[in-house]
Amino acid sequence: MTRTKNAATSKLDQLETMILRKKGASIAEMMKATGWQSHSVRGALAGALKKRGLTITSDKADGVRRYRCEKAS
Repeated sequence: MTRTKNAATSKLDQLETMILRKKGASIAEMMKATGWQSHSVRGALAGALKKRGLTITSDKADGVRRYRCEKAS
């Protein structure tokens, strides 16, 4: 999908940007950014973002699970 520079960033694009960061993002951070409930964020991670070719991993540090992704080859 080609975007013009005036096109609005979708919530899925926001999630992708967040989990591509080096430190990734927690569910709470993604909920705050999108306004979605936790089950909707998890569904987007498991469905739409995987369809975009992302490999999503998670780890838990200090009691907080953080999600990151790598571009699938």
